[in-house]
Amino acid sequence: MPRPRCCRRVAGEPVCKFFKPAGVPASSLEEVVLSIDEFEAIRLADLEGLYHEQAAESMSVSRQTFGRIVEAARGKIARVLVEGLALRIEGGVIEMAEQRTFRCQQCQHTWSVPFGTGRPVGCPECKSKSIYRSEDERGTERTGQGCRRNLCRRPQ
Repeated sequence: MPRPRCCRRVAGEPVCKFFKPAGVPASSLEEVVLSIDEFEAIRLADLEGLYHEQAAESMSVSRQTFGRIVEAARGKIARVLVEGLALRIEGGVIEMAEQRTFRCQQCQHTWSVPFGTGRPVGCPECKSKSIYRSEDERGTERTGQGCRRNLCRRPQ
């Protein structure tokens, strides 16, 4: 029986989570799923240009594990491009790094702030002081099964 995966630290979720070839209905396409940690590995290695050692440290994994993650991600992306498939980005055993999400009770505006900056005084949109941490930031989806830090979100 394989060892449970430890959670991987990611900077945030992608802005766009689904890609497909233009002019082809999504219902007729096969989907390839890229996990959020694979997305993060591609971002760090190919967009940010970090060495594997630095990127692995950022994701809280070993350099060898990072190499396997980025290799799997590149293979999936290559398959999507060559075969004209749809790409969905979701899932993975992850923990969000360095961001806290708040929601305003008055206007329902949601925003994120980095850890270490203190609690916001009020909503940046309506200036209401009636704000709270977003539900997903309170640990409702964190199970800790097999995670050494007990902070990860399990795939659905």
